[in-house]
Amino acid sequence: MPVSVRAAWYERQGPAEDVLNVGDRDDPVPGGGEVRVRVRVSGVTTEDAKKRAGWLGHAMPYPLVVPHSDGAGEIEAVGAGIDPSRIGERVWCYGAQARRPFGTAAELVVVPERQAVRLPEHVSLGEGACLGTAGLTAHRAVFADGPVAGKTVLVAGAAGAVGSFAAQLAAHGGATVLATVRTPEDVRRAQRAGAEHVFVLGETGVASSILEVAPRGVDRIVEVALSANLELDAKVLGPSGVIAAYSSSEIEPRLPFWPLAFSNATLRLLGSDDFPEDAREEAATALVQCLEERAIQIEIGAWFPLDQIAAAHMAVELPSGPGRVVVLLD
Repeated sequence: MPVSVRAAWYERQGPAEDVLNVGDRDDPVPGGGEVRVRVRVSGVTTEDAKKRAGWLGHAMPYPLVVPHSDGAGEIEAVGAGIDPSRIGERVWCYGAQARRPFGTAAELVVVPERQAVRLPEHVSLGEGACLGTAGLTAHRAVFADGPVAGKTVLVAGAAGAVGSFAAQLAAHGGATVLATVRTPEDVRRAQRAGAEHVFVLGETGVASSILEVAPRGVDRIVEVALSANLELDAKVLGPSGVIAAYSSSEIEPRLPFWPLAFSNATLRLLGSDDFPEDAREEAATALVQCLEERAIQIEIGAWFPLDQIAAAHMAVELPSGPGRVVVLLD
């Protein structure tokens, strides 16, 4: 006999307050190779909001969607082929709603076993709920082209969700971390994330200031705003450098071809739902190691109950302060 659980969902795309519903749904049952997680905290990301809003005209992939890919809680049931000793384990999960209809905005969620990752005891469930999308994207952006020990990494938007992770991971990996931020108020946050030098976009001479501390140019750029920052990136990227971009405000950014060509630059574009599976597992393992070594700090700025999930989505779309947004299921 199915048991009802509280969940949020939408059956059409549009503004959060118009399309998100909260009510009871049937208890999900894990299949072979899957685990069922009792979700305590669900993380809200800009990707979740974009999917719900139909960003870039993307249609509904399923007739009904329970949103959110990231969350944390405990494994309470396992499917065939999974060691039952995992029941009761504290975990964080990723990709719950990546090419799947039912995410973590529910008291229970089913995910492939590998996507439910052990959470170190000293890490709160709220912090665990913020690891998935941003953490995996940051790891891929920093390390997809090899180790960064001894290299100079410029993180654009180091005060943001992905940028903060990227700065911390690069610093932990032995890089000299530079950062750009949008406002003077973000400087301290970037410094806390491990940036040795922080530059405020919009101030005069940013490219010259970066080249003063990195005369040969930077080796890697983790880019949050490709179309807006390409001109700056081309000026400060060193020989055979890499720009790893995970977002752009323009669909078709103009490319300064010859400056990048003369640098023998590599442009890596990142879509978090489509990372290779081995890359996602490598990133998850590295994130847990960093957590165990207390090399990652996560700032949560706003908590919402499930009944206020529309407000949580709006807080992600129009942020009023620093830190991540989470929804409490417990």
